Amino acid sequence: MQKLKIFDGPLDVEAIFALWHESVRDKNFGAFITFVGIVRDEDSIDGLSFDIYEPILHSWFDGWQEKANKQNALVLMAHSIGDVPLHKSSYVAAVVSPKRKEALALINDFVEDFKASAPIWKYDLRSGGRVYAKSRSTTLAGAGLLA
Repeated sequence: MQKLKIFDGPLDVEAIFALWHESVRDKNFGAFITFVGIVRDEDSIDGLSFDIYEPILHSWFDGWQEKANKQNALVLMAHSIGDVPLHKSSYVAAVVSPKRKEALALINDFVEDFKASAPIWKYDLRSGGRVYAKSRSTTLAGAGLLA
C-alpha cells in the first residue's frame, strides 16, 4: 500500500478511504481515524491551487511514519497538486492504530504539523488566475528564498 500519494486535481475521498480501509482492515488495527480537508467558499475565490516540493514532502512524511511506527501505527496521506474547485477535497489523512486514544492524538498532531511544515504552496483561484495565498500560508523553517 502506498502511504503517501499525490493526485492531480481534486481527490476522490471515498475511493481513497475505501482503498486504505481494504488495505488495513485485516491487520488487527482497532482504530482508523480520518481527516478530510475541503476547499471552502471564502474571499470570493473560485477554488485553490497547489504546488508541492515532493522531495521535502516525502522526507517530512517519512519522519511521521517513523513516529507512528513507534506506536505500532501507520500514517496515510493524499494531497492534490494543481487546481481544486470549491467544495472538493485537496487533502486527506488517516491514522490506523491498535488503540483509539493513540490514533486520535496522532491524527491531531499530524494535521497540525502538516499545516506548519509540509512544503505545499497554496494559491487562490480568481477569475481564471492563480494568486499566492500569502495571508493563509506559513513560512517553512529554513526555507530561505522559498519563503
